[in-house]
Amino acid sequence: MMMKTNRRYFLSGLLASGAVAGGFAPKVSFARVAGAPFFILLNLRGGMDGLHGVVPVGDPNYEPLRKKIALRKDQTLALDGFFRLHPSFSFLHQSFQAGEARLFHAIASPYRERSHFDAQAVLDNGSNGDPDGLRDGWLNRALRTFPNYQGLAVGQTVPLILRGAGDVTSWAPSILPQPDQATIERLSRLYFGDGLLAPALEKALETEALTEGEGTKNPRNERDSGAIAENVAALMRADGGPNIAVIEIERWDTHAFQGAETGQLATQFSRLDELLKILANKFSADWSRTCIMAITEFGRTAAVNGNDGTDHGTGTMAMVLGGAVNGGKIVTDWPGLRKQDLYEQRDLRPTLDLRALAKGVLGDHLHLSRKDLDENIFPESSAVKPLKDIIKA
Repeated sequence: MMMKTNRRYFLSGLLASGAVAGGFAPKVSFARVAGAPFFILLNLRGGMDGLHGVVPVGDPNYEPLRKKIALRKDQTLALDGFFRLHPSFSFLHQSFQAGEARLFHAIASPYRERSHFDAQAVLDNGSNGDPDGLRDGWLNRALRTFPNYQGLAVGQTVPLILRGAGDVTSWAPSILPQPDQATIERLSRLYFGDGLLAPALEKALETEALTEGEGTKNPRNERDSGAIAENVAALMRADGGPNIAVIEIERWDTHAFQGAETGQLATQFSRLDELLKILANKFSADWSRTCIMAITEFGRTAAVNGNDGTDHGTGTMAMVLGGAVNGGKIVTDWPGLRKQDLYEQRDLRPTLDLRALAKGVLGDHLHLSRKDLDENIFPESSAVKPLKDIIKA
């Protein structure tokens, strides 16, 4: 049967599905179990400066290290007597005050070098620190424990964290012009009967149909956080839509002109805050079973560099937010910012393992067993205990 449809940018969906570029043919039907929890992972690629997001104004060594890019108490948003939040995080601050956001500081993956490529591989594969230790992603391994769960990758490719044998589909924002009806019909006839291309085209058309509903917008570009959030929500909240998603946000590598209250990094924080706000709005009817987690591959140096920026570091911050979250708390074993307290005398020393955070969320929100977490999802990690009480009982 010929499909009569009008899709604004189905070609990007077809490319993202892998029918053209990667040989990945997602299933035509979504498979979420009704009433299952939603989990959205925000992967902040480039190494986010955690000391700039959750600011340790109570540490006497903070301002001397940060100098020109240091944030004063009166420039920031109150969290507790020691930490304050960057002013660009207005919605995150509101969520924290409402008990729906929890922050984690001095946290890192097991990786202890400073290569973006290797750090991202470790963050995604869930290994003990070896970039080449595992060839699939920990979130895909989590998906495989649920026969009826599906993951959604937002981007031109499926990131390592979602690669593997688990069921994953993808959607990519595009600014390509809208194809006309004749082009769609020609492709439908051309691909008819093809076991790979016909299902991929059908999937792409189905996906774009979902993103056109509920007043969603065509993203102007890959940085249009609002439109991306709206489309992801439309896909996930559709009948049978995927319940687990990964959104990658680039441009956190602030080697120069990082800024303080305003500037390059403040703009990135605003973009992230906007995405969080729109996701919360779009998931409002399902907010009580929604958890959003934001992580990055490493932090930045404790001291400002000669270009008013920061270089690749180690410890950073992470966050979880949602109606399912037991929030209003900052979790940290603060190591201090004296030179002798820094990792290799230059970085915020990590005292929390990102895998402990992920285990706590996956265990309590997705109800994964400790055995699966220790042996299958994060292999050989039994010594890393899940953080407790992140999710409401």
